[in-house]
Amino acid sequence: MNRMMWIVTLSVAAALSAPLPAATSQRPNFVFILGEGHGWSSTSVRMDDAVAESKSSYARTPNFEKLAQTGMRLANFYAPSPRCTPSRATFFTGKSPAQLHMTFINEGKRDGDVPANSRMLPPPSSTELPTSETTIAALLKRAGYATAHFGKWHVGRIDPKEYGFDASDGPTGNGGPDNVDNPHPKQLFGMTERGMEFMTRQVRAGKPFYLQLSHYASRHGGDARPESVATVKGWGVGARDAGTAAADLDLDTAFGMVLKKLDELGIANNTYVIFTTDHGTPGKNPPFTGGKGTVSEGGLRVPFIIRGPGIRPGACSHVRTVGADVFPTIAELARVSGPLPKGVEGGSLASVLANAGNGTVKRPREEYVVHFPHYDKDAVGPASATQLGDFKLIRVYETGALELFNIAKDPGERRDLAQQMPDKVKELDQRLTDYLTSVNAQMPTKNPNYDPSKPTSEPKRGGKGKGGKKNQ
Repeated sequence: MNRMMWIVTLSVAAALSAPLPAATSQRPNFVFILGEGHGWSSTSVRMDDAVAESKSSYARTPNFEKLAQTGMRLANFYAPSPRCTPSRATFFTGKSPAQLHMTFINEGKRDGDVPANSRMLPPPSSTELPTSETTIAALLKRAGYATAHFGKWHVGRIDPKEYGFDASDGPTGNGGPDNVDNPHPKQLFGMTERGMEFMTRQVRAGKPFYLQLSHYASRHGGDARPESVATVKGWGVGARDAGTAAADLDLDTAFGMVLKKLDELGIANNTYVIFTTDHGTPGKNPPFTGGKGTVSEGGLRVPFIIRGPGIRPGACSHVRTVGADVFPTIAELARVSGPLPKGVEGGSLASVLANAGNGTVKRPREEYVVHFPHYDKDAVGPASATQLGDFKLIRVYETGALELFNIAKDPGERRDLAQQMPDKVKELDQRLTDYLTSVNAQMPTKNPNYDPSKPTSEPKRGGKGKGGKKNQ
């Protein structure tokens, strides 16, 4: 047995017997793929072994299937926000959008305009990540890692190098470096090539790395390569879904290029590969209600797949996990010494990953909160939600309504239990208030000019109707 085979054999043995952070003698690498607007059931990976609808009925993504077969799916993973910028800020920092005061976006469009004669006035929201925040890149860079971010930045106009990234595409927005309507597929494959070149340089230099590849929108209007369109037509996908399926095939192809490069560089066994997305798909997200821009499950439940040293292949975890957990998880897996930055709200998933998906995640607070005090794609208007155990409370700011759902039994949020369980409503509502107060969250206020005798000039869009009734 040569020396390299001996090292690999020892690494595999250690991965099966030792705690996850000590699975290899070398510090691991990280490749974090952040999709844009892909919901829980948007790939051909069955995100929950117990739920047949947890995969797409038409998309084919064989490379993401490969990731799931060689890694672990987290069936109950929640994005930090139903919108792009807030979620990305949390993935970078481990802090919630409410704490960062980054609860909305700035697209330069009318998507989130406040309806005339609205009941409430949403608070201001920063779209610039403060440079005082410690990002996962800055944390790992201080620990000796090379760091890079390619693709969609969308947390402000300050260059990523100011946040600890050695290499990047700059502070890009939805239009990418060329500022076009549909950056894909050009930027999809461009960022993939730049990422592979970055990995190659670090392997030659003998340096561990953190690489983040953040996709641009590729669904409902995103461009796809002609060959992907032709392939999808050959599958017999209907005209309504063909464009999305072709764009998803492009995403899968680019992801497969990354996996192949890891194999070619001989570092696949010592690299954690993570795939998740920033929020749910616009529109429907079966089997859930709602989508992008809503605090319903369809806006927040997204895929999460991870493979790497010590992770059991093919495992499916049902432990509730959230976007803020990614920061402390990577920090622990990288064996970063010292305490995490003050205010990190997530907990490390390392013990869950090492235990075939079983266990608990220790966070500063038990409940998970999504604060979205803005008018967007949900008919209820500004709202917040909190989840504790199986129960989820939604607070509607326009009316003061409180809705309660048992997510374990009713993931579609179709049976409001508020009147049946007033004590649980009171408990979760108080927890929500306590949390928002603790982070000095910015809140919506009553519009002093609201006139109930006049209609709003813009109808609200999509999602969840008044009184807990869902619009399909």
